[in-house]
Amino acid sequence: MQQRSAGAPHEPKLASVAAVIADATRARMLCYLLAGEYASAGELARAASVTAPTASAHLAKLMDAELLVCEQRGRHRYYKLADDEVAHALEAVALIAERRTHLAAWASPTRARLQWARCCYGHLAGRLGVELFSQLLAKDWLVAAQEGYLLTDQGRAGLHVLGMDGDALDMRPVGQRGIAYRCLDWSERRDHIAGKLPRKMLEHFLHRGWLRRYDGERALQVTPLGHKHLAGLLPSLGHL
Repeated sequence: MQQRSAGAPHEPKLASVAAVIADATRARMLCYLLAGEYASAGELARAASVTAPTASAHLAKLMDAELLVCEQRGRHRYYKLADDEVAHALEAVALIAERRTHLAAWASPTRARLQWARCCYGHLAGRLGVELFSQLLAKDWLVAAQEGYLLTDQGRAGLHVLGMDGDALDMRPVGQRGIAYRCLDWSERRDHIAGKLPRKMLEHFLHRGWLRRYDGERALQVTPLGHKHLAGLLPSLGHL
């Protein structure tokens, strides 16, 4: 019997991409970029605890693997994850890596902040992200459509209460995923919500000063203003 070649062209190229991600320095850079924003080479060097030349070499490999995109601004270059698919793939790897993690591993302050609330490629993740999705469904702000969700009239009214003009926002569906879709949260192992609407909501929360990032982290902190304005949407804030 003729055996199929190990390098058959129709097989997924898992090994080459996995090898790029597997390096600890590159993994730290990728995790930092999961916040969804551009970061300079210097920021990524600090996040990975390496020198600038070392960071440049690792960034070149990430670019070659098409995991990052780069934007030139004057003399400086800024890096970002290539797209949503890269972000979701990294979250999926984290989900596997953490599946047998003992609860005690989440006890450190840094890990606890990530578990509570973090930015996941432009949308809210962690316990607050899971709660946000649950509340949007419970309040009938969203209605299921194909592979995702659409905004309802109740949702538009709810956004207005938050100071967001649902009519002015571009809420046209994106493919079959609509304006929002489920995304499995790696720390909570339940779904939070991703897509156009949750991106707009997180932008609004940050712009209003209701949430803010911890320096050098993608973890998010709820401010006193956030407790005031988000308690109606996120009931857990009322118990803190």
